[in-house]
Amino acid sequence: MPRSRSNGNFIDKTFSIVANILLRIIPTTSGEKEAFTYYRDGMSAQSEGNYAEALQNYYEAMRLEIDPYDRSYILYNIGLIHTRNGEHTKALEYYFRALERNPFLPQAFNNMAVICHYRGEQAIRQGDSEIAEAWFDQAAEYWKQAIALTPGNYSQAYNWIKLKKPFK
Repeated sequence: MPRSRSNGNFIDKTFSIVANILLRIIPTTSGEKEAFTYYRDGMSAQSEGNYAEALQNYYEAMRLEIDPYDRSYILYNIGLIHTRNGEHTKALEYYFRALERNPFLPQAFNNMAVICHYRGEQAIRQGDSEIAEAWFDQAAEYWKQAIALTPGNYSQAYNWIKLKKPFK
């Protein structure tokens, strides 16, 4: 039984019901409907911490989904799982791929900045200030892009950048 039919969470069930109604009303191909079902099941598995299952669903959704905008969100969610699992290089790769298809994902820029900032902190702990500065510079650039897309969000990042170096 697909996850979307077996999940006991009220919010997930409500989302599934609304999504199923929309899928019947909005003209979509069977492939698009199937891709969305896998995407929805991936989100459900991810929210429950079942990352391997979520990845399987996302990869299947990627195989079926043709719309670049929709693919960007699938790629972004795959990046989230790799971030959560500490696989930062893979996560960055998926965030980049998501942004290639949809350059208006401030959350992807933010997550990339967080990873770069983390790597900068690691470099400081290892005593390599030059590498740390390069990672911090990259983090600042990604945060600037996220802030440019959603002014007023990411206030902590904005303040960190102001302290680090003023906006130009």
